[in-house]
Amino acid sequence: MEHMLQAVAAAESVRGLTRPNPPVGAVIVDAAGNLAGTGATQAPPGPHAEVMALRSAGDRAWGGTAFVTLEPCNHYGRTPPCSKTLLDAGIAKVVYAVSDPNPTASGGADFLRANGVEVVGGVGVDEVEQGPLRAWLHRQRTGRAHVTWKTATSLDGRIAAADGSSQWITGEAARAEVHRERAKLDAIVVGTGTVLADNPSLTARNPDGSLATHQPLRVVVGTREIPSNSRVLDDAAETLWLRTRDPHEVVAALADYPDVLVEGGAVLAGAFFKAHLVDRILAYLAPVVLGDGPAAVIGAGVDNIGSAHRFVRESVEQVGPDIRLSLVPLTGEGN
Repeated sequence: MEHMLQAVAAAESVRGLTRPNPPVGAVIVDAAGNLAGTGATQAPPGPHAEVMALRSAGDRAWGGTAFVTLEPCNHYGRTPPCSKTLLDAGIAKVVYAVSDPNPTASGGADFLRANGVEVVGGVGVDEVEQGPLRAWLHRQRTGRAHVTWKTATSLDGRIAAADGSSQWITGEAARAEVHRERAKLDAIVVGTGTVLADNPSLTARNPDGSLATHQPLRVVVGTREIPSNSRVLDDAAETLWLRTRDPHEVVAALADYPDVLVEGGAVLAGAFFKAHLVDRILAYLAPVVLGDGPAAVIGAGVDNIGSAHRFVRESVEQVGPDIRLSLVPLTGEGN
């Protein structure tokens, strides 16, 4: 499991950089059981994770074991099949986490077994499915983008004080984490109301304030006009303005962007909940009580307790003075 977790970390390091390919990580262990090489999928048309790991391992790959977060591909696309590349490199055993749901690329495990390579699947499934491959796998299985709703609130569910001030509800550590996450996203969505009220940049920034290497597509949703000098319209990142209020139209327009974050505001969030298009909640909860002020969600289509959108805890972590909750829909809730 140690080596699979290293492969997961390698995959996470390239999340947001490999679209349309999945962010995959690979680790090569030599015949003696020592780490020989690590690799991750490169931006198209660059090599896949297995090839990068094999390059790193060199001759030490012969007779060794490959740990890969996704079943090695078995087709000719932009690159040759990774299954054959592993076989040609003399790999004796392949351990992978998740079977490839893409029928065009799948079959690598069977190919390797048929050619005498020991293959073990299902190692580290939870770490991969809840980690770097979450959005890609969701898109493969459902045909649409994976939507995360991110919010930062007080203990009583307020996103700002009564006078509208909101800087800062959460602490510095949580805000830094949000920027690190933005740098791995495909798209970040806000409503025109948030643009008019807060004039956000929606960029991913490094701790020193500089722009991160990767910037998500900034998506503005709504029919109201926004000023031409709004920060979301600057040249720091690409921006798509969707003049609609329909979350289904938003998701359809982002068909090529698997990992989507809905960040604000309350009406937009409510529309996504009402449409059952929230696949995960990432909530930062600050140890603050405001008493009054705007709520995080408005108009979610809940008339009574029986129609509430219910989620279950995936993880709870402390981030500085704040708490971060990762929540996924309760099975059968239709989100």
